[in-house]
Amino acid sequence: MLNRLLTFVFIIALLLGCNSSANSKAEYPGLGLKWTPIDSINQELAEGISVYQSIHVGANLRAWYVRVQEMLPEIESRVEVSADTDRRETVTEFAQRLGAPVVINGGYFRMDLNPAKHVGLLKVDGEMIHAATSSVLRGEARFYLHRSAIGFNENNAVDINWVSSNGDSVFSWKQGIDNVPGEPGERADMIHRKLWPYRDVLGGGPILMRDGQVFIPINEEVFFGTSIPEVHPRTAAGVTPGGDLILLLVDGRQLISRGVDLPELAHIMKQLGCEDAINLDGGGSSALVVNGVLLNRPAGKTVEREVMSAIAVYSK
Repeated sequence: MLNRLLTFVFIIALLLGCNSSANSKAEYPGLGLKWTPIDSINQELAEGISVYQSIHVGANLRAWYVRVQEMLPEIESRVEVSADTDRRETVTEFAQRLGAPVVINGGYFRMDLNPAKHVGLLKVDGEMIHAATSSVLRGEARFYLHRSAIGFNENNAVDINWVSSNGDSVFSWKQGIDNVPGEPGERADMIHRKLWPYRDVLGGGPILMRDGQVFIPINEEVFFGTSIPEVHPRTAAGVTPGGDLILLLVDGRQLISRGVDLPELAHIMKQLGCEDAINLDGGGSSALVVNGVLLNRPAGKTVEREVMSAIAVYSK
């Protein structure tokens, strides 16, 4: 009798395990998110800009994304930097000052400094605000690196690439440096770089997608040893094969929405049709404002964190 009971329990556990695995595999590519256009907002936006929302109770997630048809002549997306003396503004303040219908937070920055200092590349309207990060220390080892950035040019083209900088010039690289924890990679030869003449450039990282596939080079961009790969509220940007810009925000650190880790974030961007995608500053910085309204609850709060940079979408 005992043997029969143990066998029965084993079979049930095996079946449950198989079902759980199947469900996980089925949902992971997009986490089972279903997207709905927010008609009350979209009817007030210019043609070529549309906002979508997803609330998934089972996955404990709430998210929004904005699709921007960059190729339309009346649409323009720009990288912006705070105009305050401390170089910090809320995303709502960015939107009010710029008169932009869509604004989302941008890159990493040092909150402990006054004025704030950007972490990584920041180039606005052709002016270099901060150079690309060229190396970091992990313990006693120095790692040289090329972190990723998103660029916008005068023709409304958007690109995501690994970058370095020299003076006012920005260069793109076909691949990152082969860093692994405890073993710095060899610096790449300059012949593998090319001038990246984008008017606005915003550094972040790591890359989430490359050529239509999920690819997260945590080691190459040296984000190991940080909390960035963990579950957080998230901001990400991507570009589709047709040149549309995708701006995604996932709420986190609250009962209704836990946030996501980097693989989950990358699979959401893939579900949204991105060819290339990049992770931007997240956590309490993640905020999305559309037509002057803050859509999310930054880190579960109603008060926004002041940030240094943002991506703004304009309609002419």
